[in-house]
Amino acid sequence: MKIHDDKGIALVLSLFLMAAMSVIAASLMLVSQTETYSSLNYRLMSQARYGAESGVHKTANYMLYTYAAPTTAGADPVSNYDMSKSPVTCLAGCPTIGGPVILSANANQPSNYPIATVQANFAAAVAGTLTASTTSVAFAPYAKLISMQQIDVYGGGVQTLQTWQIVSTGTITQARTATAEVSAVIETPKFPASMYAAFGTASTCGALNFHGNNTQTDSYDSTAALVSGTPAIAHSGGNVGTNGNLSEGGNADIYGTLSSPRVGIGDCTAGNVDALSTSGGATVNGHSPPTTADITHLPQAVTLPAVAVPTGVPTTAISGNGAFWPTSASYGNVTVNANTTLTLGTAGTITTINVNSITLNGNATLQILGTVILNVVGSGQTTPISLEGGAVANSSYDPSTFQIQYAGTGDVKVTGGSHTVAMVYAPNAAIEFSGNADFYGSVVGATIKDTGGTKIHYDRHLSTEFYVVGNAMMSSFSWKKY
Repeated sequence: MKIHDDKGIALVLSLFLMAAMSVIAASLMLVSQTETYSSLNYRLMSQARYGAESGVHKTANYMLYTYAAPTTAGADPVSNYDMSKSPVTCLAGCPTIGGPVILSANANQPSNYPIATVQANFAAAVAGTLTASTTSVAFAPYAKLISMQQIDVYGGGVQTLQTWQIVSTGTITQARTATAEVSAVIETPKFPASMYAAFGTASTCGALNFHGNNTQTDSYDSTAALVSGTPAIAHSGGNVGTNGNLSEGGNADIYGTLSSPRVGIGDCTAGNVDALSTSGGATVNGHSPPTTADITHLPQAVTLPAVAVPTGVPTTAISGNGAFWPTSASYGNVTVNANTTLTLGTAGTITTINVNSITLNGNATLQILGTVILNVVGSGQTTPISLEGGAVANSSYDPSTFQIQYAGTGDVKVTGGSHTVAMVYAPNAAIEFSGNADFYGSVVGATIKDTGGTKIHYDRHLSTEFYVVGNAMMSSFSWKKY
């Protein structure tokens, strides 16, 4: 039998094994390199995204707290914008007329804003860098105006609401370049104002004090046809509200509900302020005696917008007898004597009249044309508003066309003549109705006293004309990488 020489087979097997292990090692090195690059890419992408998000938040902060929205008149008028389109387009002053309105700090997105200084301030304020490890991320945002509208704000004045789409790129260069883009929408919502025939902001007993056989609240609609020259009155919708207590008696009638953060019906005391104190056949929501079902419980006390106080208003005496003030202006302490008329405003326009105080004597009349906003300063006056000797004539019976605004704590006296049509907004003042005339509109004061038989007719149409501004919200957040 012949025996073969098998020497060297171990070396061959070792070479095969080494070759196999080399292939596995190379594969592992490739996998490791891929994971390293993947981790690097993820880190760079994340850092680029964080930088882009910083640009979005920095822009949102600037738009909310520094940027001033366009106004009806001023350096940045709303006439430069076509608010009927989305995105809003530019009508005048922009580099591209008819193009979307854009504020930009991004070299790849040209700006298109009608006021050059606004654009320059935006670009200087929002561009920047975010520190990332040993390097930094550069972010370059821009904002496109998606929508814009002007609203009448409850408490007086007009406010411009805008919705912006904010887009920001973040770029980091470290071994390789990574770019991410983040976008979001920031908007300020509006809500219909919850309005009342009367609202007392004070949290005390008797914040609303309604007594007297003819004292009542009810409602009407100023857009409906008049009946024999006066609005059709409904024994409903005359809701009242207060942060404190309603005290009523003497057959006073609230043809509506009572709203208050307080609870209970009973004898109000300083240490125990309940929602309602009632006696003498008085009613709430048609019920005598009222029940807790007639009380709408508010989750918390209502905080109303502050009143803007005009500056530069004189304090000298001025006669309004037979005067006609058709345009916006400022006057001192205005007095209108018996059987004379002061006419304010111009038909078809909005006129702002600033006064230090106003007094109607005897059978004096305040005639309103168009829409008049009467701002009262009240410097040095204990009773800066006294309409109890006269009447406010307004043939439309639309109280939004005569808005009285007063920020102070003095006394406000309303009605006395045939009737008054107005919105009285004096959230810090003590308001008193006297006489048995009719008041058409809405009244807000710290306290409201009606013990002389005045009927307060709330215009239900006001709830569709005035709004409150909500808190700005950011939504539609999205991102992508390049």
